[in-house]
This record gives sequence, structure tokens and C-alpha cells, in this order.
Amino acid sequence: MSLHCRIGGLGILGPGLPGWAASAPILAGATPWQGGELALPPPALLPPTERRRTSQPVRLALAAAGEAVAAEPGGTALETIFASSNGDGAILGSILDALLALDGVAISPTQFHNSVHNAPAGYWHIAIGSVAPSLSLGGHDDSFAAGLLAAATAVATRAKPVLLCAYDMPMPPPLDRVRRTETGFAAALVLRPAAGEGAALTLRYRAAPAAWPAPADALDALAAGNPAARSLPLLRALAAGRTATIRLPLLEDAHLELQVAP
Repeated sequence: MSLHCRIGGLGILGPGLPGWAASAPILAGATPWQGGELALPPPALLPPTERRRTSQPVRLALAAAGEAVAAEPGGTALETIFASSNGDGAILGSILDALLALDGVAISPTQFHNSVHNAPAGYWHIAIGSVAPSLSLGGHDDSFAAGLLAAATAVATRAKPVLLCAYDMPMPPPLDRVRRTETGFAAALVLRPAAGEGAALTLRYRAAPAAWPAPADALDALAAGNPAARSLPLLRALAAGRTATIRLPLLEDAHLELQVAP
């Protein structure tokens, strides 16, 4: 079975990748990627009180999502899929430290409500005043593939656009010993019904394993170092405007086969 959709607005935020417009020439191979520090802008869509409560993963996700829907008609009413492998590791680490201390230190209510996996989705829908359906999911290294499959299924089922946002930040010590993530990265894309405008995307679920390929360049290495950055092969094909077949591992015994046509 195949799922067919179109790709609308795009957003990206990573080291040396400050938004889609600036990053597209890099992703297309026309400009070298320089890397650098990841700058997380404050989420201007939120009122000041909520803005102060946001954590780094929330800011990362909202920046990419905001860019993807900026020029999308009806973007504030889109159904959303938020996909993350690590969630908010820094806050989870802080809560675990407090629990292990056993000294009666109370856990901050702000930290507690930011610790849930759907916190970025909650902030997003608060920011834009949306009551559209939303799903937050995780799939270890394959969270982007799981989110893409969920988003394409929603588009095919309801014939309405869906916003997909995948994001991940590094884990703090000592959690980083067992869950290494090299840097922060987020990607967002709006999937539209197949009858709409934009690059064509066909997804097929394949019940056979597919290994993540060995990095061929620095951007491939970035993709291997952050679960959300596994979106980069798709983003690079879109930036270059080229036809491509991409295989994304999905759990241990399956993969998604993507066919992209400009």
C-alpha cells in the first residue's frame, strides 16, 4: 500500500542551518556547510508569561514549526504531529536528581509540566490558539520516520494538511552515557493532500530491515548524530529539487521507502 501527499511549507533549525531560506543552498550542495553553534530564538508567538517557562526543546520545536506554517494558508488550524526521541532530557535529568536527593526538595511545577512528551505540542497550540487534533510520539532513533508515517496517514485519511515537527536536543550527564545525541536539531514540514501543490511524496511501508547508511559527508554525519536529523536526506532532496528514493529505518524489522519528485 502506498500513501501519496504533497509537501508544502518547510522549517529547519540546526547548527549552521538557521532556517529553510538560508539553509536550502547548503542542503542542495551549492554552499558548504560550516556548522557552528545552535541559536534558539525565544518563541515570539507565546505571551511573555508562557515564553519564560519554555525549555530548549520547546523553543527548538516551535522555531521550526513556526517557519513551516508561516506562508501556509490556514496554518494556524493544522492538525499536528510532534516527534521526538529524547523529549526534554535536561528537565527529566533535573527531576531525577531531585528524586534521588531524598531531601524533601520540591519539584518545580514548571519543570513538571515541561517534562511530559507533548509539552512542545501544547505550547504550539496555545501559541496559535488552535484546537486541532495533535499527536506526540517517539520511536527511538526512528522517531522522524514514525512521525512521517503518522502524518501521511492522517493526510490520506482526512484529506487535510498536517504539520509534522521532529526535534531533539542532547541529553545531559549522566543520561548522555547511554543516549548520545550530538547536537540540537529540528525539522518541520507541512504535508498536503496529493491533489494539492508542492513536491510529490510517496511513502511505502516495507516489512524488511534497512540499515542507516555510512556518512558520506558532514551533513550525513549530522543526520547520524541526532534522531530528528534523519529528516536530512528528504530535506536535501527537496532543496535540490531532485527526484530521489530514500529508505528510512523504522524499528528493527521494517523501513519506510520514500519517493520524492519535484
